[in-house]
Amino acid sequence: MAQQTPVAGETVPAPDPRPIVAGGSPRGLVQAGLRRLRGGELGALPVLVGLVVICVVFQSLNSNFLSPQNLSNLTLQVVSTGLMSCGVIMVLLLGEIDLSVGSVSGVSGAVLAVLAVNQGLPEPVAIALAVLTGALIGVVHGTIFAKVGVPAFVVTLAGLIGWQGAQLYLLGSDGTINVPYDGAIAYLTQTYFVPAVGWGIAVVAVGLYTGLTLYGERRRTAAGLPARSVAEVLLRAGLLAVPVFGGVAVLNLWNGVPLAFLIFLGFVVVFDLVLRKTRYGRMVFAVGGSAEAARRAGINVDLIRISVFALASTLAAVGGILAVSRGFAVSQSSGGGDVLMLAIAAAVIGGTSLFGGRGSAYSALLGGLVLGAITSGLYLLQMDSSVRYMITAAVLLVAVILDAVSRRSRRAHARG
Repeated sequence: MAQQTPVAGETVPAPDPRPIVAGGSPRGLVQAGLRRLRGGELGALPVLVGLVVICVVFQSLNSNFLSPQNLSNLTLQVVSTGLMSCGVIMVLLLGEIDLSVGSVSGVSGAVLAVLAVNQGLPEPVAIALAVLTGALIGVVHGTIFAKVGVPAFVVTLAGLIGWQGAQLYLLGSDGTINVPYDGAIAYLTQTYFVPAVGWGIAVVAVGLYTGLTLYGERRRTAAGLPARSVAEVLLRAGLLAVPVFGGVAVLNLWNGVPLAFLIFLGFVVVFDLVLRKTRYGRMVFAVGGSAEAARRAGINVDLIRISVFALASTLAAVGGILAVSRGFAVSQSSGGGDVLMLAIAAAVIGGTSLFGGRGSAYSALLGGLVLGAITSGLYLLQMDSSVRYMITAAVLLVAVILDAVSRRSRRAHARG
């Protein structure tokens, strides 16, 4: 399109500041962040601020809170619920809810124990079959929801009750099955990497992020699209390196980096890339934004819904397996109690919207750390569980209020 020359005396309108891409300088990034905040794009800022406040408060009340031992225990504490929360996030992006993840984790753990202990199958085979069990359950839920038209709330509520009954049936009259302390199941949460391996993992993680980001920005430049400068990419890589290397340094002061936490982080990173960088991820957001608009755009809405519920139940199964590994047993209470509510709360507190179409896999990590920090701090202070429930409820309510206020602000700024 040819550029039009303004007529003499004509007033040229000022450019809209919203689409301006900030430079790679720290000042430019801060200005871009402030513009997003004014537009209602809070991102992960509220949960990060909340996490810092929680750490400061509990450290002031008990000096052991930020000790390497307690932080190492915290990383193991969040992996099971965090993985379930990662699946819940996928469902929330559709604007739906899955109430069965706790029961699915319990019945998958029961399948694992029955196959590995009672039936004598090799533990890796039992683990694979337990994960497959979760995937099949999710396909059943998703099919009934997408093809039959039963609301997801009702389908998964029935699953919550039904799969809990199946868990009780599998465990039999004893109600508890113990797993060996020296097998593949136990090693999932009892394995720690020596310091050298932990540092190597940190270097590889930051290096991969930097290299892949530079490659992606180079492709955008070649295609004539706006791209971040090399300086901005390096600045972002430096900001990422601070928590990565700091976390490894702290964990190495105790037993090293736990394998279970790396598994959790691996799932979070993979699902984040899937949601942000793949066609499937864009279709998930499209269906969550407007199912009818997605259908008119040629997206197979039913298939997306079925696949999302299958992924959610698969992650619930993996979370159940890690819970069995950490406790060396599965019982009638596995997957019950507050497991479901904590998985949903972690997703919402981490920044995923209950209204669909907005969220990130990192919400599971951030929300899980917030809830885990609260639980760990209250245990150190020897406070009753009733206090933990009330504090968790208050944090969840604040997160939902922030989400509602953020949506209202985005509408006011015409950002959806």
